[in-house]
This record gives sequence, C-alpha cells and structure tokens, in this order.
Amino acid sequence: MEFKPSSDSGVDSWKEVTLVYNSALKEIGTKLEILNDEFQHVHRYNPIEHIKSRLKSPESIVRKLKKHGYESTIENMVKHVNDIAGVRVICSFTSDIYRIAEMLTNQNDIKIICVKDYIKNPKPSGYRSYHMIVSIPIFLSDRKTEATVEIQIRTVAMDFWASLEHKINYKFEGKAPVFIKNELIECSKIIYELDERMLSLNDQVLLYSQLKEV
Repeated sequence: MEFKPSSDSGVDSWKEVTLVYNSALKEIGTKLEILNDEFQHVHRYNPIEHIKSRLKSPESIVRKLKKHGYESTIENMVKHVNDIAGVRVICSFTSDIYRIAEMLTNQNDIKIICVKDYIKNPKPSGYRSYHMIVSIPIFLSDRKTEATVEIQIRTVAMDFWASLEHKINYKFEGKAPVFIKNELIECSKIIYELDERMLSLNDQVLLYSQLKEV
C-alpha cells in the first residue's frame, strides 16, 4: 500500500512524512549493514566502505515540485518526489556496486521501481553512479504502508568527483564556465580508468593469494 498521509494540513502531516521516510532510511540502512556483515562472514571481505543517508529538505522538495509543474502539497510530495529519502552507498570497486545492487534486488520485501546505470551510461557532465528507486514496507502501530527510497551506489573515487562537481555547480549556480565543465568531464574519465585499474589490481592480489594457499 502506497504511503498516504493521514491528513494534508500543515505541520502534523509533514511530521508524519518525516516519520515514515526516516523509518524507510533505517530499514534500508539495516539491510545494507546485515548484507555487508554476511559478506564479511562468508567471503572475508566488506564490499561497503560506508553508508550515508539523508532526508530531502522541504525547500528542496518544493523546488522540485515547482520545476515539474506540481503544487506544493504533501500528497504531491509523496506521489511525485521519489528521492525524499536517500541512501548513498560507497564502495571500493565497481564490481562491488553491482554485487550490492544484486543483493538488494534479491530481498523479497524490496520492490525495485527504477534503475539508472550512470556508470555504463554516464551523464553528459561526466557523472557516474548507480541509482535505484525502491519501495520498502513500513509497519506502523495501526497499519502497513510503503515508502520509496533512492539508493545511490558508487566508488570512493566517483563520490569524490560528484562532491567536487556539486560544490562547483553551487558556486556558479549551475552556470560554470565551459572550460571548467570540460575539465570535469576529463577528470571523470580519469577516475573511471583509475577505478578499472584498481579493480584489476585487486583481482590480481586475490588470485595471487589463492595460488599461495594451494
């Protein structure tokens, strides 16, 4: 059942939205931690470096609604803004990204709504990351509801690039000079090549370790 606030009037409704989406963040965060612990137990390796979560600010939600031509109501927030709750998963290697995405997909209480692979198909800006919009059940005292969460999975290097790009766009209010945009694109290509080389190096280390054990 899609989450519907009990009313659409003022502070109480926004508090209910915050409660449900904060609960969704906790649910996803706990799942990721358990999967990471299990992977460590089975394979003696942690695919997740760290996890960040956040709730979109009311101001940011309103801007997004206006951008797409919707009125700023609680109902429209829940219906049309899929990233009110956001989780960012930072990994060491690109192979970890797809491994984590697969583990999440295999969870029978998570419904995959949308997937966007900006690693294989980067944005024109050079941005790379793996995005999933998922729906997860939330059990309240009097009912079961569902909330959407945006999950971004990326390497440490991709996260560094995205953080810098965000700061530059904020500084120039989204209108950075062309030469800076071009430099960011070039840096994105270098980071992708670095990720590939680090993955190859890690594979060689693992192979060497296995040969020594034989």
